[in-house]
Amino acid sequence: MTAAAAVRRNGRLMGYADRWSVAPGEALTFMVSAEPERYTAEIVRLTRGGPRTGGEAETFAYEQVGTVIDGTYPGGVQELRPGSYALVTDSGGLLTGGQFTVQAWVCPSTPGRGRRQGILTKGCAEPGGGFGLLLDETGALACRAGDVLVTTGVPLLAGHWYLVAAAVDLTVGTVRLLQRPLTRYAGDPDRAERIADIGSDVPIDGDAHVLIGGERLAGSARGRRLPRLEGGFNGKIDGPCVLGRALTAAEMARLCEGVDGRAIAPASVLADWDFSLNMERRRIVDVSGHGFHGETVNSPLRAVTGHRWSGRYRDHRSAPGEYGAIHFHDDDLDDARWDPAFRYEVPDDLPSGAYAARLSTDREEYFIVFFVRPPRGRTGRRVAFLASTFTYMAYSNLALNPVRMREMTGSADALIDEIDPVIGDRQDLGRSFYNLHSDGSGTAHVSRLRPMLNVQPTYRWFLSGGGGWCFSGDMYLLDWLHAQGVGYDVITDEDLHEEGAALLRRYDVVLTGMHPEYVSGEMLDALACYTDSGGRLMYLGGNGFYWVTTVLPDRPHVIEIRRGHAGTRAWASPPGEEHHSNGEPGGLWRHRGRAPQRLVGVGFTAQGGGPSVPYRCTPASRDPRVAFVFDGVDLDEPIGDFGNNGGGAAGAETDRADFSLGTPPHALVVATSQGEHSDLFQHVVEEVLATKPGQGGTECPEVRADLTFYETPEGGGVFSVGSIDWVGSLSHNGYDNNVSRITGNVLRRFLDTSVPLGWSGPASGAPEPRIVSNLGAVDL
Repeated sequence: MTAAAAVRRNGRLMGYADRWSVAPGEALTFMVSAEPERYTAEIVRLTRGGPRTGGEAETFAYEQVGTVIDGTYPGGVQELRPGSYALVTDSGGLLTGGQFTVQAWVCPSTPGRGRRQGILTKGCAEPGGGFGLLLDETGALACRAGDVLVTTGVPLLAGHWYLVAAAVDLTVGTVRLLQRPLTRYAGDPDRAERIADIGSDVPIDGDAHVLIGGERLAGSARGRRLPRLEGGFNGKIDGPCVLGRALTAAEMARLCEGVDGRAIAPASVLADWDFSLNMERRRIVDVSGHGFHGETVNSPLRAVTGHRWSGRYRDHRSAPGEYGAIHFHDDDLDDARWDPAFRYEVPDDLPSGAYAARLSTDREEYFIVFFVRPPRGRTGRRVAFLASTFTYMAYSNLALNPVRMREMTGSADALIDEIDPVIGDRQDLGRSFYNLHSDGSGTAHVSRLRPMLNVQPTYRWFLSGGGGWCFSGDMYLLDWLHAQGVGYDVITDEDLHEEGAALLRRYDVVLTGMHPEYVSGEMLDALACYTDSGGRLMYLGGNGFYWVTTVLPDRPHVIEIRRGHAGTRAWASPPGEEHHSNGEPGGLWRHRGRAPQRLVGVGFTAQGGGPSVPYRCTPASRDPRVAFVFDGVDLDEPIGDFGNNGGGAAGAETDRADFSLGTPPHALVVATSQGEHSDLFQHVVEEVLATKPGQGGTECPEVRADLTFYETPEGGGVFSVGSIDWVGSLSHNGYDNNVSRITGNVLRRFLDTSVPLGWSGPASGAPEPRIVSNLGAVDL
């Protein structure tokens, strides 16, 4: 066991692996970018830690595995190249004749920011050559023909749809430009037409790619490395097409009247890209019959409303023609595509657990976290820890907002991690689900094939008073398991999503981490099947099983969400864009009839940044069914009035039981934090149907965390703690405390499969379950 040295995370050393989860006998590839001349790499097992606060001694440590890849490596910076676009690589006959017309509908989101933004271009990477339909530095429609730039001089309005077209006739050396707004205002201030001379000598490389959503690709494309996108477009592009001749002045006038160019010259259509096809995939389809198909790069957002959207449908499957747009962003990133630094073949005898490639110099260190699962088709232990890798991804590279932090914590001195300013200063890392793109739209895609600077075993989170969050918070639980001598396997969200209930069936007990917020339908199905068939689940966190999450079918490293218009959220989906690209309704699982209470008895009820608080036992804690839970615990003392996260076991984000939302009728709420929270903790917005006061912790009875237990069919059971901060209290007083004892009691009983957790039902005339707190009896 090696104690971690006090070295810094400063962004000079970073990397990622090609997968989260690897089985013995399989290999893992690591990509590294290092500013220092040399760095050391070693494979370590992460066994002890989680950020300590409130006077607890730091215990973060790791075990050196000892591998052939351990050693010193040469440094070298690898560039991140964000920005999404579509590329047609086999475009030989396009934009190479003496005449052509390019038409598209565009809805720019950041016009006029002092840089060009390409709509459809070819060959613009060559000096003095190429053609481009684009927006100029002011946001006006422009045409680039070789060295000549022609512009309408009239900026487009952000968030408005325009038909844009350029009819190029090199036989006479002219271009006709048109921008026609879909929505007209008095005086047509943003409508424009222009005819200009461009000359007849415009060299366009016939072998060059057609680029949609950018001006040009610069830099080398070596190996898997992408060229650098320049002039990336922010906003939506719908229905781009290329005609094989220049429309005449009279035909351009018909475009102004609303007639589509494809209808004006149907025999001249060379390429016609219909973005409403294959929305969940990279491929873009040319429906002209000429086969100019292409692919998107860096995962722009599809299944978004186009210029034809009527508002009659909110599901793109009902009217795909109204969803013919792609939303491009200049900061999208789905795969960094770095060159490999080293490859690790996992030995057959390496135990399952949390591991990392530890990169270090004498001044900095960085952990590339990965998980070794048990051998495929086999289990090593009776206990499985389900690593919330979808949620780790969701929060990865979250750029914190100082104003929002002050609002949530009530303090101007919120404690942040040393890596947070680095994340905030960089725009190329790929956004978290909690950040907006540079154009102000919400981030709906997150990838794991990029450095995730805050997925570190000692990362400190502002909302927890400098305690752990996501992976660093789950380190508290792994630390406790090691301290208690509990053997366990690690499986990940990706494993469960792909393999389903068969993966869980091998285990007597499954433990979640502190915050399994983002889950797929496949995961919910698997967990429900597990608990319904005798499995025993310990939900050791809060705000879990909340957001509908899908995996892109041709990019399993990318997850997608749509926030919808309800829920505690960082942004809202635009109207009509609530469905995922695969057609699944997005938003909260509760709004699809799968509230967390149906799976684990409790669901999200409150959030806050104030001090965390203890639980108090309810009369149900004395029920013989839960005697094992409180063995050795004084029922009159507070549970968890200590901890690394906020100083208590109930805090940050909390869950409550609610029979109307699916908590089983025989569930026992054995302890609650009701009445303990300050008004920095607020009732969740999805349950506040009208604006009204009294939603804070001192007044609202729904602001609480409920400790809940119930039996499931076939002798199974569920134990839920209802708080993100529970696991942060496990290590207090050398693990000798009532949070640790309760967790250990439940785990030991759940492992005793010789005796079912059976329940024959309530006694005749038994009252409906109620909890009692210092606010009095409250119906659940």
